[in-house]
Amino acid sequence: MHAPDLAIKEIERCKKIGLKGIEIGSNINDVNLNEPQFFPIYEAAEKLGMAVFVHPWNMMGTKQMDKYWLPWLVGMPAETSRAICSMIFGGVFERYKNLKVAFAHGGGSFPSTIGRVEQGFKVRPDLTALDNDINPRDYLGKFYVDSLIHDASFLKFVIDLLGEDKVMIGSDYPFPLGEDVPGEIITELKVSKAIKDKLNYKNALEWLGIKEPAKLSDFRG
Repeated sequence: MHAPDLAIKEIERCKKIGLKGIEIGSNINDVNLNEPQFFPIYEAAEKLGMAVFVHPWNMMGTKQMDKYWLPWLVGMPAETSRAICSMIFGGVFERYKNLKVAFAHGGGSFPSTIGRVEQGFKVRPDLTALDNDINPRDYLGKFYVDSLIHDASFLKFVIDLLGEDKVMIGSDYPFPLGEDVPGEIITELKVSKAIKDKLNYKNALEWLGIKEPAKLSDFRG
């Protein structure tokens, strides 16, 4: 990402060998994802139909959180919100409307703080609306998140907030904060089978641009 020309060549190579998307970090060596230097990469991904998965890393405040595993428990959710807000306020979603972006861990702390984010946009547009004057709430449902939240009631909240078409199964395999049984939390939800099917595979197929086979048993990648 810090070398956009090379990143674009890699996206093209990934497309050529049959991959359906790429993964990037929540920041690039401490630089937020809204910076114009990254726009050509988003443009290339959009043009090639390559999905983009954003996973938190290089967590801010790590030096102040050296105990209790706080960088993973506190820093990662904040990093994901940082990435979402950066892309919203920086106009990335507005500029690349067909770019399919997904964020790890249910969108981190963003879903629970959208009210605060929107209020900040309303009361201090001089600080928040520098590059995009559209309400952040208008972008709910414009990006995907995974289901790895570890709380069925909050997962239901995220589904209601972002839409049943924008949440898909996540496992975080093989890391300790992942689910031992991928998708187990989805089975706990009191929602219809049609919605569970969306969460378990249909939304992921849509995000990746893969046509659903007539029979799932025929699906090989």
